Amino acid sequence: MRIAPEVEQALAEKKAVVALESTIISHGMPYPKNLETAYALEDIIREEGAVPATIGLVEGEIVIGLSHSEIEELAKRKGVRKVSKRDLPIAMANGEWGVTTVSGTILCASKAGIDVFATGGIGGVHRGAEKTFDVSRDLLELGSEPMLVVCSGAKAILDLPKTIEVLETQGVTVLSYESDSFASFYSRSSGLPVDYVFHDPSEAAKVLKARRDLELTGGILVSNPCPEDMAMDNKVIEKVIEEAVKEADKNEIHGKSLTPFLLSRIAELTKGDSLETNMALVKNNARLGARIAVAYAKMK
Repeated sequence: MRIAPEVEQALAEKKAVVALESTIISHGMPYPKNLETAYALEDIIREEGAVPATIGLVEGEIVIGLSHSEIEELAKRKGVRKVSKRDLPIAMANGEWGVTTVSGTILCASKAGIDVFATGGIGGVHRGAEKTFDVSRDLLELGSEPMLVVCSGAKAILDLPKTIEVLETQGVTVLSYESDSFASFYSRSSGLPVDYVFHDPSEAAKVLKARRDLELTGGILVSNPCPEDMAMDNKVIEKVIEEAVKEADKNEIHGKSLTPFLLSRIAELTKGDSLETNMALVKNNARLGARIAVAYAKMK
């Protein structure tokens, strides 16, 4: 594992650090929006007084704090492996370039000693999981690693009620920022309950500190609704998602290929609106994540 000097110094001085995933760079958005977004997220985190640590693999080495040139290479390179826990040994053994998923980022960030991670939406229980058993590793990693993850809920392509049930089973504390229900990625509310609503980043930091003081395994999920001016209508986006899911079923697309296909197809069907919403919400999450990290660093 290689930790960037800026990140290493911040961790040694117990300053605020926010982890960022790299899947969004290589598999989440088209070039050059992926590169622009990756740089923008790091800028936002710095503006809030924290240090960004974008995580990925460079020639088989886990890097905590990718350089701009490494981020650009991942944004342009074709066939980059998506890396979660099961993929790490293969990517490292073969000296591959790789982008970490939410679960992969949680795992690597935790090993580096980072407390807070900001992303767009987590993976969860897929629709029809009662037949396919398709449940994201993200939920299990959240249940085992001590990380606070800021997101706009689980991706709307998933079965959100089942996702909430698995989070509960895993013992993950679910917080919500200024909303009494779990966020629904492209739209602001799923109508599903959360464990606690907070209105100031320091409140979430206090919950994180309490969980750490108790030495509990697993983490905290912070649901941060999409910015109101960029949110999409629930009924409209649900129809689009259903159409994309049917196409995936028809073409027998599943496993690692399913989420990238669905997100890409939804972007096409919404004529790019969903991509703009995605970019807005992940930036919003980076800002909140940085504020929580700064508040927590002061408590430490």
